[in-house]
Amino acid sequence: MGGLFVLAASAAGSLPLGVTESGNWFLRNAWLIPLLPALSFVGILFFGKRLPRGGSELGIAALGIALLLSVCTGLAWMSHRDDYHGQETHLSVVAVDHDGRAADPGGHQVHGEPSVAVTNTVTWFQAGGVEFTAGTLVDGPAVMMLFMVTLVSLLIHVYSTDYVAGDRRYTHFFAFMSLFSASMLLLVVSENTLQLLVAWELVGVCSFVLIGHWWEERDNSDAALKAFLTNRVGDMGLIVGVTVLFFAVGAARPDTFGSFSIVETNALASSGMLPHTTLLIAACCLMAAVMSKSGQFFLHTWLPDAMAGPTPVSALIHAATMVVAGVFMIARLYGVFFEGLSIAGTSINLMALVGGFTTLVGACLAFVQRDIKKVLAYSTISQLGYMVMALGVGAWTAAMFHLFTHAFFKACLFLGSGSVSHAVHSFDMKSDMGGLRRVMPHTYRTFMIGSIALAGLPPLAGFWSKDEILAGTGGWGLLGGTGGNGAYTLMLVMGMVTAALTAAYMTRCVYLTFFGEYRGHGQPHESGPRITVPLWILAGLALVAGFANLPKGFQLVPESLQERFGHYVEPVAGYFPQVTHATPSWSLAMVSTLVVLAGIGVAAHYYFVRVARASKAAGQSLTELPNGPTTRLAVARLGHTLLANKYYLDHLYTGIVAGGTKGPVARFAYRTNQEVLDRAVDGVGRTAVAAGRVVYHQIDQKVVDGFINGSGQVSIDSGEKLRRIQSGKVQNYAAILFAAATVLAGLLIVFV
Repeated sequence: MGGLFVLAASAAGSLPLGVTESGNWFLRNAWLIPLLPALSFVGILFFGKRLPRGGSELGIAALGIALLLSVCTGLAWMSHRDDYHGQETHLSVVAVDHDGRAADPGGHQVHGEPSVAVTNTVTWFQAGGVEFTAGTLVDGPAVMMLFMVTLVSLLIHVYSTDYVAGDRRYTHFFAFMSLFSASMLLLVVSENTLQLLVAWELVGVCSFVLIGHWWEERDNSDAALKAFLTNRVGDMGLIVGVTVLFFAVGAARPDTFGSFSIVETNALASSGMLPHTTLLIAACCLMAAVMSKSGQFFLHTWLPDAMAGPTPVSALIHAATMVVAGVFMIARLYGVFFEGLSIAGTSINLMALVGGFTTLVGACLAFVQRDIKKVLAYSTISQLGYMVMALGVGAWTAAMFHLFTHAFFKACLFLGSGSVSHAVHSFDMKSDMGGLRRVMPHTYRTFMIGSIALAGLPPLAGFWSKDEILAGTGGWGLLGGTGGNGAYTLMLVMGMVTAALTAAYMTRCVYLTFFGEYRGHGQPHESGPRITVPLWILAGLALVAGFANLPKGFQLVPESLQERFGHYVEPVAGYFPQVTHATPSWSLAMVSTLVVLAGIGVAAHYYFVRVARASKAAGQSLTELPNGPTTRLAVARLGHTLLANKYYLDHLYTGIVAGGTKGPVARFAYRTNQEVLDRAVDGVGRTAVAAGRVVYHQIDQKVVDGFINGSGQVSIDSGEKLRRIQSGKVQNYAAILFAAATVLAGLLIVFV
């Protein structure tokens, strides 16, 4: 077996999992939260067109109740987290270490105060003597995601009632928006990897339907197919990784063939009872799924094209559902990744490298976009890279905190871009926008708040989560080190550079959209309250969400209000690895803020000073300098061309990989058709013709017709002879009858 699975019948023991089946009613019945939008999906499909508002009221009501239940579940968890003193579940294991030697399962210790998660399972099906379960796993990350997904989804539903009003598939749109939300909610409470896989695929199917909502246009259909197929590539890694972990858990347990249980898998991995090679293979396979679903380089190319869908879909995909599914999957199976990739005590690993590189790739591509939604799409890729990088360096809480804050300000920005496009009927910043701050004050102010939060300036939400990620790299040793799980200095540098780039491209986006002179057509106007109210709610959350996890030692607030997010969200149980937490560094916070200000300053000088001055001199609103760096410097022109062509990845995939595959395959299929299939058909036809001729000439003409003709001739001859007997004389007939009677009597005498 190559050390992949080690089975030892001896040295069996018991491993504490850190879960219980008892707890508050809301914690045990969290399955109701994904059920509600799932039921609304069915209700809208069957009855939506008969309802006064096309079914949208059903989706909004379901998500409103789901949000209320999520809040109650969160409050119940906070009480459970601090006050639970009951029994937790233990697991029978075959205790083996990485070399197959007996290990002590009782030696596994959890750090800090235990945080017992609540599970509720039922039998799903049985196969081969193995019982497969379905159920919920409710703990800190689950309740955080439940609140975030239901809140953002509810606001997007309200926003959509205005944005897609009058759409020909209005009811269909709200039905699948409900199913999209339900699928993501099911994913975050999934108790096992098989159930997670089902929810994962449901999320992908919903994204395919909604991205291609306006499928009559070829670009939209192509974008939906691209998203679907690209995600299927990564999903193969998820299937393989889940399968490997299933058998690995079975090898460590004496009482079962295997298990998909998330807590069992994590507990065994964190306790050193699963071989490192197995965990490494599983982690690498699962990373393929993360790279496709969460838009990591080099499988990120589908995500910007997904902007072909309606803006509410873009906001839901990028802020609360699909793209964060990969990040959440890492966080949920963190024991596997932490041990498999050897995150602790190193300076680089696959996850940290992929995440760090993705931050730079996405940020650079955002600079050359003229479509406002694509700027935000590449920004999402960059920020997802931040989260994956944070998980790769061991900063689990920082990654989840950034996921939390990012949902609010990115949803605000996407919905703000939709508000702008609603007014100017375009997403092109260079051709159809400019000067909109005067006519769209609410959209402008909320967009500015979201942009500042994304850039990471204090005291907005993005600053606190971004700074916590940078500290978690452990690569800062100036004026008080940050500690952490290793010295990931390269990741710190990547994060710093990305912070400057983010500030710069958002400054460019704000200038092209809201400053200068209006370059579009018609008279733009501010959006209605169903659009602006969700914008203000999200902008308000972008202002205050960062205070949920103020760092330790922050003198302006009491200690009881410090690191509350980490306290309630990060598990400290048997199914979570022992991560080392970085300490805050004020010098790092100040330097990172200066880096952000430098990015803003450089971009502001270029656009607000130089481009504005050139516009005034030219008597028209310009978006770039006529003699900018790309016209004067060959290196800048080469870099711009590289970015404009998106690193030629689409050309590689479509032109070389797909084209190089389609051409030979098509030629082979054509040759097979002509030389094999057609030749076989022609041969059968020629054989049939020859056989027909033989049958006609030899059998039909000579045998059948000869027999029939011969029979006819015999009949004629017989008739001629019989006609001679028919003389018409009665005495002749009587003589014949007498002779016949005599012969018959003789025969009777002889034989009878």
